[in-house]
Amino acid sequence: MLTLHLHPLASYCWKVLLGLYENETPFRAQQVDLSKTEEREALQRLWPPGKFPMLTDGERVIAESTTILEYVAARHPGACELIPPTMALEVRAMDRFFDLHVHEHLQKIVDDRLRPAESKDPLGVSRARERLGIAYGMLEGWLAQRTFAAGAQFTMADCAAGPALHYANKVQPLGPVTLAYLQRLEARPSFVRVLREAAPYAHFFPG
Repeated sequence: MLTLHLHPLASYCWKVLLGLYENETPFRAQQVDLSKTEEREALQRLWPPGKFPMLTDGERVIAESTTILEYVAARHPGACELIPPTMALEVRAMDRFFDLHVHEHLQKIVDDRLRPAESKDPLGVSRARERLGIAYGMLEGWLAQRTFAAGAQFTMADCAAGPALHYANKVQPLGPVTLAYLQRLEARPSFVRVLREAAPYAHFFPG
C-alpha cells in the first residue's frame, strides 16, 4: 500500500492527490502537521528536508510532486494515463510551466502576505505579479486551442495546473479562457474531492 504524507491545504499535495484520484490508485493518506515537533521529525526521518508531499511504497521514499506522479504512472498504472507516450513531451513541458511560471510566483505573493510588516518585499511581489501576467497571457493563447493543458485528454499537466491556477486566481484574477479551463477542472470528481477535504483548513489561506 502506498502512503502519501501530506497536508490537505497544500497545493503540491493537491497535485498528487488529483493524480491518485484520477488514476484510482489505492493509497493511505498520512496527514502531517509541521507545527507539531513529533510529526515534523517523523517526516524528516523519511525525507530530511521535511517537505510534503512525500510518498512511501514499502521501503522506498519518493519526494517531490512531479516525481511522485511519474512514479505512479510507471509503477502503478490505473484508470488515467497520466503521461501518454504520444504526449509525454508536452505533458512534462506543461507540468514544469505550471510549477515554475505560475505556482512559484503565486507562492511569493502568498509568502509576502504572511510576513510581518517590517519584512515585506514589495519589489519581489511586483515582479512576481508581472511574471504571473506573462504566464497568464501565454495560457490564454494555449488553452483557447485545447480542452486540457497538454491536449485533448486529462494528464499530469492538469494535476499541476489545477492547484496552481486555483490559488493563483485568489491573488491575481485569471483571464477568461484560463478561468473557464480551471472551472472545468474544478468540476471533475477528483477536484471536488480535493476541495472538500481541504475545506476545514481553507480559512488559513491568507486572503
